[in-house]
Amino acid sequence: MIRSWWLGGSLVAALVLTMGGAVAFGSAQVGFLDAYRVLAAHLLPGGPAAVDPTLDRIVWRLRMPRVVLACIVGGGLSIIGVAMQTLVRNPLAEPYILGISSGASAGASLFYLGFLPPLLSKALSMPVAAFLGGLLSITIVYVVGREGSRVAVARLLLAGVAMSALMSSITSFITFSSPEPDKLRAVLFWLLGSLSGTRWALLPIPALMTALGLGLLVFLARPLDAMLIGEEPAQSLGMPVERIKRGLIVLAAAVTGTLVAVSGAIGFVGLIVPHAVRLVVGVPHRRLVPLSFIVGAIFLCWADVAARTLLPAQELPVGILTALCGVPFFLFLLRSGQYRFGGA
Repeated sequence: MIRSWWLGGSLVAALVLTMGGAVAFGSAQVGFLDAYRVLAAHLLPGGPAAVDPTLDRIVWRLRMPRVVLACIVGGGLSIIGVAMQTLVRNPLAEPYILGISSGASAGASLFYLGFLPPLLSKALSMPVAAFLGGLLSITIVYVVGREGSRVAVARLLLAGVAMSALMSSITSFITFSSPEPDKLRAVLFWLLGSLSGTRWALLPIPALMTALGLGLLVFLARPLDAMLIGEEPAQSLGMPVERIKRGLIVLAAAVTGTLVAVSGAIGFVGLIVPHAVRLVVGVPHRRLVPLSFIVGAIFLCWADVAARTLLPAQELPVGILTALCGVPFFLFLLRSGQYRFGGA
């Protein structure tokens, strides 16, 4: 217990330092103390009364919303990765396994490249189109995955793979058919994940959905622990397995769809972070869920810093960086022989 509290406190401190460092790094360098001074002026009642207007614009208006969104998306994808791995009892599961990201990508591509009817396009925005595409995809997967009153996990997985392939083919066809190369480049950049252009006004909905997901998963920690050993043993312990499964699907659809709508499909965060945290703290979800949120937030913050600073005068899609950093670590983790999924 002491170790868990110590680890949690250390990670919270690391997250605070990470947010300060992520705000300080960029094309225009800002000192750490200057960055924290600006943040204190906005967040603390007794903070500095006045700061340099240029510095305030860089730190508070441009970089801080992006850093906060990186924390929300990284943490949100990580906890949904935990939920999906528990739902299907498969270490390869991640937030996009049920076709949500592919559906969102298809919806965004249809909207941005002008393939929707004009009347419908005027009523939508790209985030809304992406969310609706993801919602359509997960709805079809859920309907196909049902067997009477229960959800068949194997059928759910197969339906998710099929819908991912279908929606990806729609996206590929749309992008291949587009006559506008500038718009095509913008869509491809978004499909690989991007946090650029984030404003404070965009944050409340993803923050609310992610906080709701975090709270519910912590509340369901004991049932999730029971589900790791199998559905029948969990039912014998009195757990409402079918209701939990349906709840996890709805929660994953809502949180993942919202996050993909604001940031695009950022891969590997929801796959590798739960495994890394599980290696340290084990499988109990009361520790695994909150610590995965913090580690995911830290990971995506630094990946975004690398995405906007690695190449001079050019920004990379952050999904490229998460794959470049995450995949080698994940392969090492699998090869080390110390890791077991679900305590097996």
